[in-house]
Amino acid sequence: MGEEQQVEREFVERAIEEFRRLGRTEFLSTYGFGKAREYFIHVPESDEWFDSKAIIGVAYNLQFPDRVPLASGSFSGGEATVAARLRELGFRVIATGEDWTADDVQLLLDDYFEMLHFESEGTAYNKAARNRALRARLSPRTQGSVERKHQNVSSVLHEMGLPFISGYKPSSNAQKLLGDEVVAYLNAHWSGLEKIFEALERLPRESSTPIGKDSVVVATPVSGPIRLGARQRAPRKFDFAARDERNRSLGKGGEEWVVRYERERLIRAGRADLAEAVEWVSETMGDGAGFDIRSKETDGSDLFIEVKTTNGGPLTAFVLTACELECAHEYGSRFRLYRVFDFSNQPHLFIVPGPLKSLSLEPSEYRVGFPAALQ
Repeated sequence: MGEEQQVEREFVERAIEEFRRLGRTEFLSTYGFGKAREYFIHVPESDEWFDSKAIIGVAYNLQFPDRVPLASGSFSGGEATVAARLRELGFRVIATGEDWTADDVQLLLDDYFEMLHFESEGTAYNKAARNRALRARLSPRTQGSVERKHQNVSSVLHEMGLPFISGYKPSSNAQKLLGDEVVAYLNAHWSGLEKIFEALERLPRESSTPIGKDSVVVATPVSGPIRLGARQRAPRKFDFAARDERNRSLGKGGEEWVVRYERERLIRAGRADLAEAVEWVSETMGDGAGFDIRSKETDGSDLFIEVKTTNGGPLTAFVLTACELECAHEYGSRFRLYRVFDFSNQPHLFIVPGPLKSLSLEPSEYRVGFPAALQ
């Protein structure tokens, strides 16, 4: 008999109370156990989940304080050991697993795109409540497992250049089944989903969207590209980045907002004289300069700003022209790319300095010519 098989219910209950008192992170750290990968004690009345191996280990040490402590590496968890003993003691043990069935994925995708629909309409919703409701319909899953799968859906959509739920940042470990299921789901529901994507391009009701003190995130949101292996491609002809680029009203609104931001920035820095010099170049001279706004640093030197605006989240892809990229290289540290996101709700921006080496650039089209010998 393994030492974990000697644990009695009273001490498991005491270990669970300690888990509740400390919280999961501190409990596992304090007692030297890692997070459970599959087996959890589940209390359905309160929808609480407890890492089974950690609970058994702490329970043993509470029951036998005079013995050598039962450490994480000195016994194995799993169906035949920890899970079996906990079930003998009357606890509900759930094997959550990592693989999702096609039926589970379909339920999750229904939930995901309903939330994306709410975001497109500006309708508030409770993510935690929806997570609980979804888990009631799935095979046994933890809250974190469902959240990670939502993030994986965001990864697939991000790879396609499509908008995703702003509260579920893309992760990089989407299983192949999920990618295939997302593509199938998009194909089957495209007419309705395209309306959702289009709604995400709407402008705010008022052009003078306020600039909050927390509007600026002076850093890129990711350090590199997110890849799923073989690139997933969106069904039909829908390129959210290109639509943002073609949407002149959206682009103009974002540029106007940045002009106001730049002027306010300089005024707050005590350079009201320079604020008057901020020039909206794309409005006064038209596109083609490789930047939209000529602003100023507080020392009076020129700052060349290209603005890219979306109603999507900070990771929404965008189009950068060859002219804009050349301008970024030409002006170097004096060039800034201002990525304005979530524009229709509460605009924020992040700033990328030239020459834009931190960005992942992917060619989307090529200009075709012919060798001189064929002319």
